[in-house]
Amino acid sequence: MTERELLYFKTVADEKSLSKAAQKLFLSQPSLSVCMQKIELNLGTKLFKRTSNGLLLTFAGERYYQIATDILKIYSDFEIEVSDINNLKKGRIIIGITVYLATHILPVVLPAFRRRCPNIEVVIIEKNSTELDRALASGEIDFAIMHTLPFQEHTHHLTTDIYPLFKDPLVLVTKKDHPLRSYAVQQPEKEFLKTDLLLWANEPFIMLNPEQKIRQITDLILNKANISPNIALTTKSYETARRLACEGIGVTLVPRQYLAIFPGNYYPDYYFIDEEYSPYWTMCIAVQKNAYISKAAQLFIQMVSEKFASSPADLPDFFSFPQDK
Repeated sequence: MTERELLYFKTVADEKSLSKAAQKLFLSQPSLSVCMQKIELNLGTKLFKRTSNGLLLTFAGERYYQIATDILKIYSDFEIEVSDINNLKKGRIIIGITVYLATHILPVVLPAFRRRCPNIEVVIIEKNSTELDRALASGEIDFAIMHTLPFQEHTHHLTTDIYPLFKDPLVLVTKKDHPLRSYAVQQPEKEFLKTDLLLWANEPFIMLNPEQKIRQITDLILNKANISPNIALTTKSYETARRLACEGIGVTLVPRQYLAIFPGNYYPDYYFIDEEYSPYWTMCIAVQKNAYISKAAQLFIQMVSEKFASSPADLPDFFSFPQDK
């Protein structure tokens, strides 16, 4: 089996169609069909079965797919190592990042990285944190920039190493001058008033979808406060939740770091919440355990850490690069 044959087979399996795979590979369909027949002939077994839902893998095909994926990952790691040998003169890094963190981080870090490594291709994969966990486990991305739950910051994962960068509080968002504002207290040198979360237990809540980390942390916070929220509505966008809270539809929880991403004519009140409820999440770098981390990826991670980490020393030694002279 050759790398090309493995790639062709994996593409057909992913697309479930010879014609779609051929278009993606810039091949003619007959040529690709001949290649698949050759692989099956050499193995002496069928790898695909035709169904109304397209080409599906047989049991032997599933095993071949796993082997093809593993071998192609080995090839990919070797290519990265070659780029290291060439002193970052060529190569590629694949970064997984959430959409909102991409808006916040990439305009700050990417231009400086491009100046330092102009010939390194940067591929950005934007997914939510749950999807990034899966992409990291499958080797689809080299590392992820995302958020983790408070109790996962220093957890020993079987497949992932997590390096905390920045602890970001979640703030309560309400309409301007809500009657309960009179119970909030001013804290020294704090930008927002502090409120007792229990005061808001009977207010309608605007929540994010259950698969999103903001929702998961919101559930943890409310559970710690023994609040069973009256959910007014659910949305996928934290910004939609923030703006609806501003209009008095309900209250919601939003990360402090995200407040400046979408400027506009919406001016709600924000409140800090008592630390006993662990009202925060942590921006982190996540890498696959024991994975090869290229020099280009290490450099990018270091640059993110220098700009955004509260304690860059938390990163391991292999993320350390000399500064430009």
